[in-house]
Amino acid sequence: MGMLSSTRDWIDARFPMTKMFEEHLSKYYAPKNFNFWYFFGSLALLVLVIQIVSGIFLTMNYKPDAAHAFASVEYIMRDVEWGWLIRYIHSTGASAFFLVVYLHMFRAMLYGSYKGPRELIWIFGMLIYLMLMAEAFFGYLLPWGQMSYWGAQVIISLFGAIPVVGDELALWIRGDFVISDATLNRFFALHVIAVPLVLVALVVMHILALHEVGSNNPDGVDIKKNKDENGIPKDAIPFHPYYTVKDIVGVVVFLMFFSIVVFFIPEGGGYFLEKPNFEPADPLKTPNHIAPVWYFTPFYAMLRAVTIDIGPLTAKFLGVVVMGAAVVILFFLPWLDRSPVKSIRYRGPIYKIMLALFVVAFVVLGWLGTQATTDAKTLMAQIGTAVYFAFFLLMPFYTRIDRTLTVPDRVTG
Repeated sequence: MGMLSSTRDWIDARFPMTKMFEEHLSKYYAPKNFNFWYFFGSLALLVLVIQIVSGIFLTMNYKPDAAHAFASVEYIMRDVEWGWLIRYIHSTGASAFFLVVYLHMFRAMLYGSYKGPRELIWIFGMLIYLMLMAEAFFGYLLPWGQMSYWGAQVIISLFGAIPVVGDELALWIRGDFVISDATLNRFFALHVIAVPLVLVALVVMHILALHEVGSNNPDGVDIKKNKDENGIPKDAIPFHPYYTVKDIVGVVVFLMFFSIVVFFIPEGGGYFLEKPNFEPADPLKTPNHIAPVWYFTPFYAMLRAVTIDIGPLTAKFLGVVVMGAAVVILFFLPWLDRSPVKSIRYRGPIYKIMLALFVVAFVVLGWLGTQATTDAKTLMAQIGTAVYFAFFLLMPFYTRIDRTLTVPDRVTG
């Protein structure tokens, strides 16, 4: 014990190990009424670690070369010891990452975790979301399968719809006039090095910003207003050991479901790994139906929902604008919400109805993005897109007039 104490003291004199542990765990006081929805932040951090570790092992045998990329993935799957498991962990982890992040964002909408003084936490979170989308897009091309190739072809061609600079921008992204070895190499570099570095930095800033202002809670009550004589919030408990132990339970349950997918349904019925992606990329053979991975499909459906040209602006360009706006508008959520209360527990019926319609619209748009277009499905996508944007654009009005309940002074448990 004496040796351990001496070692700790030696490290503390040169690096703030104990100080960091206390500030961010043992003496970081979190509200005592966290519920099920608060698992997803720690689960997102877990999946990030899973993706980084599994990705490192995959790069040991993957070849970012158009002539060998698909074969190297097959080599990993068939000949590398436990390679199939590492590949399936990584592919399942990509979908799991978006699933827990979407649930994490939904929890923020439930309890108003984006409202002051937590606006910057939300901004960092949305930047993380953008980096996740970029990371997933760059990584999607790497298996060099049919859907990887043609999906990237479709997405990159969207940049070509931008007036004046579109063609040059698409050329710069590809690194060639067509998707080729140059595209694969630069996407590999971005996926493995550049974007993960930015992503990890943003996660650190997200957590530091959270611990600076404190965590929100299901009641939306500021626990810092009620402190005891030692300056400790009366409605709070130390994050460690209470929530670290609670999060371990969430991790165990999550890993059970994660393992079921990895070992029994790694393709996810064609949603996690599409069937055409088990065929090598062929520039001369187009798949019957090209669609992005499920976590991009709501925005893809919005893109296809725009079918009319407006003057010199083509439907394709306007679709790209709508798709981009659907992501950008999320950044403004803290300032669009004018409600005097945070939590849905004390909000009125209008916000609850609008949030429910928003979730339904997002899920339906996600399904429509996987389907071939028809007139009826295009109409559904247009309605879903209108509901999606109405949730945000009408928010300054309906949150101001909505009936609210009195928020208690202390958390209710």
